[in-house]
Amino acid sequence: MNKLKESGWHIILLAICLILLLPVVFMISNSFKTLQDSYHSMLQIIPMHPTVNNYTTLGRQVNLLRLIWNTFFMATIVTLGKIITGLLAAYAFKYFSFKGKRWVYLVFVSTIFVPFTVIMIPNYLVISKINLLNTAFGVALPQLCDATGIMLFLKAMDKIPNSLIESLEIDGISSHKILKDIVIPILRPSIISVGAIFFINSWNEYVWPTLILKDKSSFTLPLALQNYISSEGGTNFPLAMALSTIMIVVPLIIYLIFQRYILNSISSSGLK
Repeated sequence: MNKLKESGWHIILLAICLILLLPVVFMISNSFKTLQDSYHSMLQIIPMHPTVNNYTTLGRQVNLLRLIWNTFFMATIVTLGKIITGLLAAYAFKYFSFKGKRWVYLVFVSTIFVPFTVIMIPNYLVISKINLLNTAFGVALPQLCDATGIMLFLKAMDKIPNSLIESLEIDGISSHKILKDIVIPILRPSIISVGAIFFINSWNEYVWPTLILKDKSSFTLPLALQNYISSEGGTNFPLAMALSTIMIVVPLIIYLIFQRYILNSISSSGLK
C-alpha cells in the first residue's frame, strides 16, 4: 500500500515537472522553426523544417556577446551588492546590540511591501541627477540592498551558536575577522543559493533597465528581446524564441555549477 502511495506521488511530481518544462520545450522548439512553421505549428514540439537560421540571423542583427556581457555585468553588480549589504546588515542585527534595533529591523522588513512602481520615478530622478543614466551602475545602484536578503541571511545565521560568537569576541577577535573566517564559510551554501536567486532575478529584469538604458550598445538581453515582440519592431516569433533560448543558457550554467551548494542549502537543517 505504501509503495502504491509513493508511486502515486512520483507520478504527480513527474506530471508537475513536465507541465513546468513544457513552455521551455516549446520555446526551444520554435527557435528552430521557420516563421511560417512557427505560426502554423506553434505547439508542435518537433519542427517540420528544422533550421538554425534564426540564430545566425540574430548573430547578424545584434551583437550577442555585447548583450550577454551587459546583462551579466549588471546582474553581477546587483547580486554582489545585495549579498554584501545583506550579510553585513544581518550580522549587525544578529550579534550587535544597539538602541532601537527592533524598530530599525522592522523598517527594513517593511520595505518589502513597498511596490517598485511607487519608488521607480524617484529613483529615476536621482539616477538622472547624478548622471548615471544609460549605465549598468545606474541600473544597479537602487538595487544594491534588499530586505529579503537580510531576512534570509539572518535566518541562516540561526545555525551558528551564539556561544561560539561570544567566545570569539571574549578572546578579542574582531567582528570583521569573525564574519570573514567563521560566519561566511559556514553560510557558504546559503550565500550561493541566495546569490543565485538574486542573479537570475536581475538577469531577467526588464522594467527598470528600460527606463535607464536608452543606447542600444548598453541594452541587456530582455531589452533586445523587445525588438522582436513589440509593435514598433514587428513580431518575429522564431527570432524572439531564439533570443529567449539564449537568455536561459547563463542561468542554467550557473545552476549546474552551483547546484551542490543550492541543494545542500535547501536540505540543511542545522550546523554540522
